[in-house]
Amino acid sequence: MSDLIINLDGTVAGHRAAMGLALLAALLHAVFGALQKGRHDPWLSRGAIDGWLVVLSAPVALFLVPWPQGAEWRVLAGAMAIHLIYKLGMATSLSRGAFTVVYPVVRGTGPLFTVFGAWVIFDEVFGPLQWLGVGVLLAGIFGLAAYNLRHVEVGRDTLRPALLLAVGTGAMVALYTTYDAYGIRLTPDPFTFLAWFFLLTSLDFPIIAALRYRAMTAPPAPGPLLARGLVGALVAWGSFGSVMLATRLDKVGEAAVLRETSIVFAALIGWLWLGETVGPRRMVLMGLIAAGAVIVEFGG
Repeated sequence: MSDLIINLDGTVAGHRAAMGLALLAALLHAVFGALQKGRHDPWLSRGAIDGWLVVLSAPVALFLVPWPQGAEWRVLAGAMAIHLIYKLGMATSLSRGAFTVVYPVVRGTGPLFTVFGAWVIFDEVFGPLQWLGVGVLLAGIFGLAAYNLRHVEVGRDTLRPALLLAVGTGAMVALYTTYDAYGIRLTPDPFTFLAWFFLLTSLDFPIIAALRYRAMTAPPAPGPLLARGLVGALVAWGSFGSVMLATRLDKVGEAAVLRETSIVFAALIGWLWLGETVGPRRMVLMGLIAAGAVIVEFGG
């Protein structure tokens, strides 16, 4: 598998594979966000997910892929710090605001910052048509967030602080997207970076969640929480792994923009799974998001 990814790098087939991986990441990331927001406390959900990520990733990292060397360890240490800050921001935002309001803001600010980061770090340049697509996509994302902010009925007293946290978390999305792209390109075997990334960046939240669980007066039953965590860990491997492989194969900025079609999937999940309403105006705004992603992809 590693040889296949390396051979596809920089080819037309690699570009197509990157597009498919980014869209797969979009779907899976929406599912991942809903798992964090759904039945259980977001902090406990993330802790259960990360606990399973450690269990699932350790055998792969220790026995199935080459170990990191030299500078790769330093990059992984940086990833641990960046993703801890991101996860703290995401859990806090979801604790204070409705999923269909917070999630679009986090994901909407991410690609805008990522495009600029990819320009600075990887010398990637978007053409005029692609910038039009970014504008259309962001108009849909922030329009959706504004509409939700106006009409949401639950948790309005904490919604504005949640939105400020969501913007900051979106900046962390951009940072980890460009940083992880740098890391997976630096590592000769991409699956070495993926396996050790998931192992090391998942060590923190199980401890945080365990402390929070012990402090609860009425903690939830561990069985359903652990089951949700296992599903979330598998989804996380698919989501984060897919987008990182996409940034290895093709432009970081394009992969970041395509991934943010996750907003469409998230709104559908919020409607079907979390009982959050989706009306015709929101459907139009979600259509803008999808159209913007298409323009970016075919304008390149």
